[in-house]
Amino acid sequence: MAHNPLLLVMGVSGSGKSTVGAVIAQRLRLPFADADDFHPPENIAKMSSGRPLDDHDRRPWLESLGDWLAEHEDTGAVLSCSALKRSYRDLLHSRAHGLHLLHLSGSLEVIEARLAARAGHFMPPALLRSQFATLEPLAPDEQGTTIDIDQDVDAIVDSYLATVTPTSNLTKESV
Repeated sequence: MAHNPLLLVMGVSGSGKSTVGAVIAQRLRLPFADADDFHPPENIAKMSSGRPLDDHDRRPWLESLGDWLAEHEDTGAVLSCSALKRSYRDLLHSRAHGLHLLHLSGSLEVIEARLAARAGHFMPPALLRSQFATLEPLAPDEQGTTIDIDQDVDAIVDSYLATVTPTSNLTKESV
C-alpha cells in the first residue's frame, strides 16, 4: 500500500460508495468523507424533486470536494463521490494530485434492487437511469481500479486492497 493514499470511491447512486469507502478508510486508518455531505441545500432539493443536477449545479460542489482532498494530500484520505464524468474526475485531480480512483461497477438490475431496499436517501431511484446515461467508465489513462459490486462489502474491500501493493503504488487494475 502506498503511504497515505488519496482515494476516490466512485460510481452511480446505490453502488456502495459510502459503505465501501468507509470500510477502506477504517482499514487504512484514514479520514473519510461522503460527497453527499458537501451538497448545498439547493442541490439536495433539486435531486429530491426528481430532477438531475447539471454541470452548473455540480461545479461548486466538485470544487469543494477537490479542496477537501487537497487538504489531505499529506495525510491521505478516502472520499466517496459519484464522479460520473471524466471532466468531474479531472477537476478533482486538478486540485488533489496523486488521486487514485476505485470505480464500483454494477448492472442496472443489481443497483435498482439496492436502491429499492434503501430508505431515507435524497436521491430517488428514478434518477438512476440518468446516472447510468451520464457515467463515463474509467479511461485507460486514469489511475484506478474497477470492481464489480455483485459481492459483499468485505469481498469488494479485500479485492481492492489485494490489488494495491507497495510495488504497485496504486496502479490500474480491474477486478
